[in-house]
Amino acid sequence: MPQICMGFEVHQPYRLNRLFSPAPKLKKKDLFDQYFDGLNKEILLRVAEKCYNPATKIILEKLDEGFACSFSLSGTLIEQLEKWSPDTLSLFEAVARHRNTELIGQTYYHSIASCFSDKSEFREQVRMHSDLMFDHFRVRPTIFENTEFTFNNEVAATVKDMDFAGIFTEGVDRILGWRSPNYVYQCQGIPVMLRNTTLSDDIAFRFTNRTWDMYPLTADTYAQWIASSPGDVINIFLDYETFGEHCWQETGIFDFLRSLPGELAQRGVEPVLPSQVVARNMPVGEIDVQETISWADLEKDTSAWMGNERQQTAFHAIQAAKTYAIDKPIWRYLQTSDHFYYMASKYGTCGEVHTYFSHHDAEDAFKTYMRVLADFESRNVRVMKNRKSAKTLRTLPPELAFHFAGPSGFIGHAAYNLDQFEEQLYVVPMDSIAYHQEREDFYHWINDVLEDQKLAESIRGIGERHELIAAVKERRELLWSHLK
Repeated sequence: MPQICMGFEVHQPYRLNRLFSPAPKLKKKDLFDQYFDGLNKEILLRVAEKCYNPATKIILEKLDEGFACSFSLSGTLIEQLEKWSPDTLSLFEAVARHRNTELIGQTYYHSIASCFSDKSEFREQVRMHSDLMFDHFRVRPTIFENTEFTFNNEVAATVKDMDFAGIFTEGVDRILGWRSPNYVYQCQGIPVMLRNTTLSDDIAFRFTNRTWDMYPLTADTYAQWIASSPGDVINIFLDYETFGEHCWQETGIFDFLRSLPGELAQRGVEPVLPSQVVARNMPVGEIDVQETISWADLEKDTSAWMGNERQQTAFHAIQAAKTYAIDKPIWRYLQTSDHFYYMASKYGTCGEVHTYFSHHDAEDAFKTYMRVLADFESRNVRVMKNRKSAKTLRTLPPELAFHFAGPSGFIGHAAYNLDQFEEQLYVVPMDSIAYHQEREDFYHWINDVLEDQKLAESIRGIGERHELIAAVKERRELLWSHLK
């Protein structure tokens, strides 16, 4: 008998305040409202009305009739529902209590923490999410899905070490080769369930595409595709907002959702839960995922969050900010993947999707993020044990970053902290270094902005790249040693 394992990712971020500007006298208790946008409540209520409420009511009806599915609910979503839409949260609680559903684990903040070199923060957020699921729904997830299905060998090993029974990721062709995603595989000793990309995206992205040769997609047609698919189990995983938000009610998406369970049943397709999949099906082979994959964009990698220089700058800065994270929750809210997604600079269909989801353009998203992060660190410098070293190493807002130039103007490189300044010294053209040294720009930035007179004096007048790098590196490493 064919089997379908259907799951939904449900998440809302706390979007950053697009109009943020530092307010030094602002009290700590008011920081959250200063950093994050009032738009969040408006969006949450809109999505609840258009998607969460109607879709979940349909799901509850179908669960009573024998349908089965799973949900992955982020911690930031639960927080927003508690504050702004408790009736919607009650619907999810009813779903979670149903015998035909299963809650899946993820990071509490829907974060990029699994990409950090140190996995301790990732582990902590997974534990926090598990505690939240238990507090609200009295269950602890046994199956895991990382943020946007981000996955590699190291993630698999870490999740196995946390005693999960299985993990979801994307059925990426370059990982599978000739093999089908419709089987359970194994990676680093943990069973892996692979999303069937084509059949999932038929609903998520092609349902409203009038140029698609299978438009309009009906529940009976889709159920037949599932029934005729070879393999042990077809894993369909969707962003829950597909229903009513991405695909509006007028498209017939709710009629499709309401009809699908019955059409599947008529064709003998059994709906199963993720824990049943790993209990019933032995892995048919190993997958080796050295290069990180995800379900994002056509590339199916991390380029949605770390594909350009802006994103890389923000990614390295948020890792370094752990030292400044006196206020852990705000540091963790800033790890949410959406912030980095908004900074993407992609074109074509992927670029259109990024634009659809973002509430401001990529450059503004980056500048807002760096201003908030810089303010967060600067506030915490005041209460750190070694304030002088912390101030020199802190992340800077765009207005204070060092922007490399040459005789003809800006050359496209910038340094938002001393770590990045050293990195840029390896790659910027030599004529840029000579230009800045002649003008004593390095000296003034380090002395006046980073407030490290000793380093400023030591690099003054150095003309050789390797000597300049060595001086910065030695001082930077000493300063970091003061903060450990």
